[in-house]
Amino acid sequence: MSSTSMNRSACLQECNQVPVSNQDRLPLPALLALAMAAFITILTEALPAGLLPLMAQSLTVSEALVGQLVTIYAIGSLLAAIPLTAVTQSWRRRPLLLIAISGFTVVNAVTAVSDSYTITLVARFFAGVFAGLLWALVAGYAVRMVPGYAVRMVPEHLKGRAIAIAMAGTPIALSLGIPAGTFLGAAWGWRVTFGLMSILTVILVVWVTAKVPDFPGQARGKGFALRAVFTLPGIRPILFVTLVYVLAHNILYTYIAPFLVPVGIADRIDLVLLVFGVAALLGIWIVGVLIDRRLRELVLISTTLFALAALALGLVGNVPAAVYASVAVWGLAFGGSATLFQTALAKTAGEATDVAQSMMVTVWNIAIAGGGIVGGILLETFSVSAFPWSVLVLLVAALAVTGVARSHDFPSSR
Repeated sequence: MSSTSMNRSACLQECNQVPVSNQDRLPLPALLALAMAAFITILTEALPAGLLPLMAQSLTVSEALVGQLVTIYAIGSLLAAIPLTAVTQSWRRRPLLLIAISGFTVVNAVTAVSDSYTITLVARFFAGVFAGLLWALVAGYAVRMVPGYAVRMVPEHLKGRAIAIAMAGTPIALSLGIPAGTFLGAAWGWRVTFGLMSILTVILVVWVTAKVPDFPGQARGKGFALRAVFTLPGIRPILFVTLVYVLAHNILYTYIAPFLVPVGIADRIDLVLLVFGVAALLGIWIVGVLIDRRLRELVLISTTLFALAALALGLVGNVPAAVYASVAVWGLAFGGSATLFQTALAKTAGEATDVAQSMMVTVWNIAIAGGGIVGGILLETFSVSAFPWSVLVLLVAALAVTGVARSHDFPSSR
């Protein structure tokens, strides 16, 4: 046997993988473990919003200060994603994934037992740091290829579906996890909820160790420079479309409660968010089925549906039935958006996927923070009536860029 064949066999054994030619189906246990990681990450991020009064009373601070526990999490992700990904490019992938997941065990346990707002704030910052690293890993992990070998976690033609499964934890957390966590917090106390998340994370560590394959990082000296990846053809348009799309979503989603007041259904915000969440689950299922054949078309349809929902809210947003219908269309459009943008970025970036995904994490968190800031300015300056039209302008910009991006970023399936 030649040395090349021996090296290839060693790599196959080391990575616990098979050649692409022998791989005809998705490794569901591994992908579902990644989905569980996404679920815990989103739940950790957003749960304080549902437990605001309880946490404020327990920590003896205002609800506004408890709200900053979500803000500091986003700041941690924003600051950490790119530098941590750059520093750890040469690290083996599974140990790095386990470090990110194990971090949530620690920070959620600290949050569960802390009586100090300051300590809780620090724990939330580091939760964001671990989230920044994990988000940069998940999509790239789902489509990982060992450089120099025909070895993948999934076949080439199923990349998009793999990312869809790995990202399914996000809409499930938003539509089911957060309401369930809020209910448990009200029934048993908010500390129990964070403690249960730590227990779930321990289970996930065992799951990942048993079912998720390991991969080598980039060879030392052969990592990807941030600027080089940013200037790859197609990267910047994808990041721009992601920025304006997610910014549009967060302007409306962050301030959905005041938006519902003039309609007279502010007391039914739980039902409105449930409609959004169920539609989002349907959206990610549709995207998962079609993404490997119709990526460009799905991006255009998603953005168009969201724009039509915003237009309807602007024109007939004072009619409850129209609001529910528009929120359903919005949820359907948004549900698979993260999968669409991450798949486009992964296919464009190739072996530089992890670095590119760290940029996606940064852009996504800028959009989250920007949604709160821009939405607050609009609310104070023009009232909630300005929300749909501002969202529509952003989505038209996203459609324009997607429309002309036909080669590297959002290529036609034909």
